[in-house]
Amino acid sequence: MFCDFFKYICRIIAYPTCIVFFAGGLFMNWKTFFICGLTGWCMEILFTSLGGLLRGDLLLNGHTSIWMFPIYGLAAVIGPLSVRLRHWPVLLRGCFYGAGIMLVEFLSGSILRLFSLCPWDYSKTPYNISGLVRLDYFPVWFTAGLIFEYILSQKKKHILS
Repeated sequence: MFCDFFKYICRIIAYPTCIVFFAGGLFMNWKTFFICGLTGWCMEILFTSLGGLLRGDLLLNGHTSIWMFPIYGLAAVIGPLSVRLRHWPVLLRGCFYGAGIMLVEFLSGSILRLFSLCPWDYSKTPYNISGLVRLDYFPVWFTAGLIFEYILSQKKKHILS
């Protein structure tokens, strides 16, 4: 049973991750993957805490899912991309990152939903696509993409090495 679960985890996480690591000649190292995974977790916990505050929850309980770690870790692809996009205006880069993050959110959510493991469901909110992506979150993903770009550019300057 554990072996089946492990194969399942590898199928969901490892294979798509390997494809992204080597797609188009882009390379991400594991350290960058972990930095992005942890950063994404922290951003999500802050975001959900602030959402609770807006609903009147003064405990500021934030939450995330273990499944989000590899999804956020895939943001490491922004590092090599940012080198190629460095001459683009910030607004255009943010739009590119935001659209890419929403695409990854849709694809990863679709895969997780096949196994009833998707930790989010936007089907009851306006501006959703199949309950997996919220178009009104585009500014959040725009900003998150630029934050990842900044963190990864600092890593390149050996601040996070």
